[in-house]
Amino acid sequence: MYKALVIGTSFGGLEALKAIIPLLPKDFPLAVIAVLHIGDNQNDSFIRYLNDISQLEIKEAEEKEAIYPGKVYFAPPNYHLLIEGDETVTLSTESKVHHSRPSIDVLFETAAWCYRDQLIGLVLSGLNQDGAYGLLQIKELGGICIVEDPDNAIARIMPSAAHKIAKPQFIIPLHQIADKIITLINTQS
Repeated sequence: MYKALVIGTSFGGLEALKAIIPLLPKDFPLAVIAVLHIGDNQNDSFIRYLNDISQLEIKEAEEKEAIYPGKVYFAPPNYHLLIEGDETVTLSTESKVHHSRPSIDVLFETAAWCYRDQLIGLVLSGLNQDGAYGLLQIKELGGICIVEDPDNAIARIMPSAAHKIAKPQFIIPLHQIADKIITLINTQS
């Protein structure tokens, strides 16, 4: 049984997330943990907007917070978001990874160690390679990997790097990703 979905995105990510998260049903059985590269900007307005158009609760992750299914947690600006073995959040201000804090790789690698084969990793539009090695870690520990089709992404560098390095099980257009995730969950029940 899958327990969590981790999402990483950068440039073009706001549009990509708006095409996925609102399509997840109210009874979605996974926790969703996301890193969006937004520099020093705050998540507040985007989180409020997503809450208005989504059936799931969307929030900024807090230190030592327990992770629950059916909720969407975003990494706060300027903090790495790590998943601990007891399925809680740790926030860190350690050095940037791929010039980014929060780093997608940091989230993906810690989530992979926590959830192993109960994890789905998703890389969307972006302008650097952050997330590619984390997605590979998810795959190596038994998780499922999905990458937005680089040919259709607003920024193709991030999904292209994830495709090349992680060799994900699925490379699909943005408009089909939510359905694919729901199908994966339904076929494992």
